[in-house]
Amino acid sequence: MASDTQSVPQGAATRLAGIDATAPILLFDSGVGGLTVLEEVRKALPDAPIIYAADTAGLPYGTKTEAQIAARVAGLLGRMTERLRPRLVCIACNTASTIALGMVREVLEVPIVGTVPAIKPAAAMTKTGVIGLLGTEATIRQAYVDRLEHEFAADKRLLRYGAPGLVEAAEAKLRGEPVDPALIRHAAEALRAQPYGARIDTVVLACTHFPLVEAELAEAFGPDVRFVHGAQGIARQVARLTAGQEYSRQGPDLALFTGQGELPGAYAEKLAHYGLMRIERF
Repeated sequence: MASDTQSVPQGAATRLAGIDATAPILLFDSGVGGLTVLEEVRKALPDAPIIYAADTAGLPYGTKTEAQIAARVAGLLGRMTERLRPRLVCIACNTASTIALGMVREVLEVPIVGTVPAIKPAAAMTKTGVIGLLGTEATIRQAYVDRLEHEFAADKRLLRYGAPGLVEAAEAKLRGEPVDPALIRHAAEALRAQPYGARIDTVVLACTHFPLVEAELAEAFGPDVRFVHGAQGIARQVARLTAGQEYSRQGPDLALFTGQGELPGAYAEKLAHYGLMRIERF
């Protein structure tokens, strides 16, 4: 599956039945990759108030240890949930989800949607039986990914590559800076160089940052390769868990960034494109 959800405890369901119409959906990512999920959530729920939280002070997640990521994500989301009172939390980050989802569900009392690599749809799409998976170094080594491969692609070949450079490329592109083509080529060549890599016809973008550079990846891989990621499936799960709830947006939607310092002007322009008209530090 492209997303993973928490069943709502009976007590929480009762509270959600009378939820404040102004309560936001909280989307959380290590950086700006989750904007690809936000775009699909807006299509599904155009009236929903949204807060987008980017842990830019902790970026990149992919080079951190599992313990560091789990502690950071659980701590941040605990504080954010207490302060922002969201109706639902979406962890729009594959790395955070594959590592910290269980811990977060233990400490939060709201519905949670996580993000996991879209191996199931990729297995259904491939014609050659060889699938590439691009993610962070932390994501590709997770047992969660092993289980997805065993369940949905046991009769396929799944070739994995950790491509932290693509996170940098996506962040740079959103800031209006040029994308280094060498970073894109390196990721494509690293998958192609593995045994059976020449037969890859489907690539899983197992990081929400990576669809931001899908056009550049498509040029590097060539016309015979298709890409799949989980943003649409995540949006469907968010809509399902909030079905029947009322929405009232009282002002412009908010982008929260951890850390200090000024945000580049190009960031503000791009965030406005995604409907995030206010920017604050958390």
